[in-house]
Amino acid sequence: MLDLIWLLPAFPLAGFLILAFTGGGLPKPVVATVGAGSIGLAFIVAALSSYEFLSSGQTSFQLTLWEWMAAGDFSSAFSFYLDGLTVVMILVISGVGFLIHLYSTGYMSDDPGYSRFFAYMNLFVAAMLVLVLADNLVLLYLGWEGVGLCSYLLIGFWYENPANGYAARKAFVVTRVGDTSMALGLFLLFTQLGTLNIQELMHNAGQQWQVGSGMAVAASLLLLGGAVGKSAQLPLQTWLPDAMAGPTPISALIHAATMVTAGVYLIARTHLLFELAPTVQSLVAWVGLITLLMAGFTALTQHDIKRILAYSTISQIGYMFLGLGVGAWSAAVFHLMTHAFFKALLFLAAGSVILSLHHEQSIFKMGGLRKHLPVSFWSFIVGSAALTALPLTSGYFSKDEILLAALESGGSGTLLWLGGVIGALFTAIYSFRLVFVVFFGECHHPAKEVSGWNMTAPLVVLGVLALLGGWIHIPVDAVFSHGEMAHEEAHPSLFIHALMIAIPIIGVGISYLFFCSRTWSAEKLVQSGLGAALHKFWFSGWGMDRLYQAVFVTPFVSLARLNRKDIIDLLIGLLVTLTSQANRLLVRTQTGYLRWYAASVMAGVIILIAIGALL
Repeated sequence: MLDLIWLLPAFPLAGFLILAFTGGGLPKPVVATVGAGSIGLAFIVAALSSYEFLSSGQTSFQLTLWEWMAAGDFSSAFSFYLDGLTVVMILVISGVGFLIHLYSTGYMSDDPGYSRFFAYMNLFVAAMLVLVLADNLVLLYLGWEGVGLCSYLLIGFWYENPANGYAARKAFVVTRVGDTSMALGLFLLFTQLGTLNIQELMHNAGQQWQVGSGMAVAASLLLLGGAVGKSAQLPLQTWLPDAMAGPTPISALIHAATMVTAGVYLIARTHLLFELAPTVQSLVAWVGLITLLMAGFTALTQHDIKRILAYSTISQIGYMFLGLGVGAWSAAVFHLMTHAFFKALLFLAAGSVILSLHHEQSIFKMGGLRKHLPVSFWSFIVGSAALTALPLTSGYFSKDEILLAALESGGSGTLLWLGGVIGALFTAIYSFRLVFVVFFGECHHPAKEVSGWNMTAPLVVLGVLALLGGWIHIPVDAVFSHGEMAHEEAHPSLFIHALMIAIPIIGVGISYLFFCSRTWSAEKLVQSGLGAALHKFWFSGWGMDRLYQAVFVTPFVSLARLNRKDIIDLLIGLLVTLTSQANRLLVRTQTGYLRWYAASVMAGVIILIAIGALL
């Protein structure tokens, strides 16, 4: 079965080709079968391959299909690599991806772009699977750019609305900044280490570079640039909230469960390189911490149900970066998996609420929906509990591992831990603010639960995984055994454990007092001088869009206006004019008279003799 892992991306790619070349001419049941079925087949292959691989006792498996390109000393194969980290990623991508595709067969059933939607989604899953299966950074970069293209297509899926097109372009441009950084990193790695095969690259780096060497720092910084772009971390996080312009299943698949975790996967896959650059690895932790706090504060002020979840995604990926930065590689990957469960659940439940309310997304126009939408309500309860990291939920296990690793990492570890705990408090507040405002209080718009097994079953399965996923053992010990910190062997005090359990519960209590019982008034807090200023600042995403508008967009647009006639074209046009005039003068010398040609030759000889005499 391991020799058939190439079928993992092949099935979704085949689904894309069928749907793309039929141009929407297939009946919707056939489209649904091809679109969701291709991902289901990929999940079956992933499950069987993973079982065989784990049962065999191997630490890795490589499958080379063909040589892709070769030039000089450079060669790259279309080759796949399977280890414990790959197993986790392919199961999450194909498993959660299948549930989202199944849900989409109902959610998108009335959309005229039904076939186009599944074509894009299938292509995205194929590209994501290539990304995580690649055994070399060139093939990984192919998948990396593929998911970027599909993200653009899916965010702007409803392209008739100009705002959606703008959001798609913004995502494409901002992530291109990170992608360019990553490409430069690949050039540097190849020129210095002579290969882009990931395993050979890590071995050569360990042999040739000392810890803290300039080349290791430069290469890891460039790769980090690519990671923060794809994973929406500071300073390239601004694209993700606007990406909610796409249909909700897209938000669940790309911007919660898979694409935004690509940066986390990249750092985890090249972790040996980051261990050679401790300053950059520390920077990863601080980027994650600052991002998770910024996003948490911003989520508190949003009123669009999907934007709240978007900022929550940015915050939770911040926790993953925090884990990577303190060397808790396994904990970061563990949180990647549990986050995929509960965040996909929350997005799909939000989609059901939005669909039931005729595409209303403002939480303050909702309320009292728990009796009208019981499936969505319990999905939100479970998803929010896991997101908040309440005891025994999946989020509790993975987030606690990261925070304990931060505390035990030494140096600035205490500050990192404290920041993560504060982030956990605000996560609880904004998560249950969403629950209390949407499902409790006065009912503004009575709604009826969107029925259909294809929409309900994914919510139930994801709900079970969000609750129990923390008990899953991920097989990454062999991947990180040489670099994993020994935090798992430490024994933090009972007080620390009690505090980490109490903080989320306190956050839920605060949210209850503000947004359910109304014992405390959030309105009065927001209307105060400082409260109003902070609310406005946080609501704007800490003014990052305005900053980039002032620093990059406005100067660029001003230069474009000044250069409306294009100075480069003017220079080229001047060169063309001079050449044309010179040609006209030369043509006039061609008279056809022999005496004129003889005189010209003599004049040329005299000029050459004069030049020779002068020199």
